[in-house]
Amino acid sequence: MARNLDITALRSFVAVADEGKVTAAAGRLNLTQSAVSMQLKRLEESLGAGLFDRSGRGVALTAEGELLLGYARRMVALNDEIWGRMTHADYEGELTLGVPHDIVYPHIPAVMQRFARAFPRVKVSLTSSFTRRLKEEFARGEADLILTTESNVAAPGEVLAESHLVWVGAHGGAAWKGRPVKLAYERACIFRALVQRALEDAGLDWVMAVESDQTRPVEAAVSADLAIHTQIASSIPPYFEIIQHGGALPDLPPIRIGMYRAEGPKREMTDMLAAMIREAYGVGEAAGRMAAE
Repeated sequence: MARNLDITALRSFVAVADEGKVTAAAGRLNLTQSAVSMQLKRLEESLGAGLFDRSGRGVALTAEGELLLGYARRMVALNDEIWGRMTHADYEGELTLGVPHDIVYPHIPAVMQRFARAFPRVKVSLTSSFTRRLKEEFARGEADLILTTESNVAAPGEVLAESHLVWVGAHGGAAWKGRPVKLAYERACIFRALVQRALEDAGLDWVMAVESDQTRPVEAAVSADLAIHTQIASSIPPYFEIIQHGGALPDLPPIRIGMYRAEGPKREMTDMLAAMIREAYGVGEAAGRMAAE
């Protein structure tokens, strides 16, 4: 006799596998911890297999859990796509999504692809720029949803992730050893003043060796080992490497990836796009809002 898997339980299973803790997964799903635990128990009972090793501080997948995870991800994604097409087929229009260029990858292309499958009559226009400019466009009503990279995310924004700035340079480069420290930055980069202060606080002289309104000249100068730059640790491009400076350069502060949504007639569509972005970053709406307060 055919048996059916519970999509809700599979969604909880994927969340716990991603987060490594039931409590974190519950926050991501906006459910109670007991509700998530019950769903996992029912899923294990229906499959007749233990999916998690709970002997450590967190939870780790068993061999059976690892086998299930890939299937579960595909089933949840297909469920969401079907649900979107069957229940929101009347949605149409255009959304403008603004994302800083250094965090377009790895999540945004997959989110846009998934959204297009679920809502084929809604066009998402992607704008890539600097956080400062994106926030200005958002304030003028030129964007429906933006992501940002900044030290603090102000309410009503949400925090999607926290990372650190790291020093980057050419592969095998030595520019970082020179004094004064040679920097390369875009004029509108929000990290520029922060990095300069960090160097000054550490008693290190610096010079802006390369500055531009565009990103490509900065990337070219750094790749040529003419200067150094900073990037978010979670999104280092392949043509840079993290500088292992051993304390010769100052440590840099944490950076938060934020999300802001516009009010107005497109809000329901914007909320659906925001939900997919949250899921890509593995964070629930409640947790993101709390982190921004």
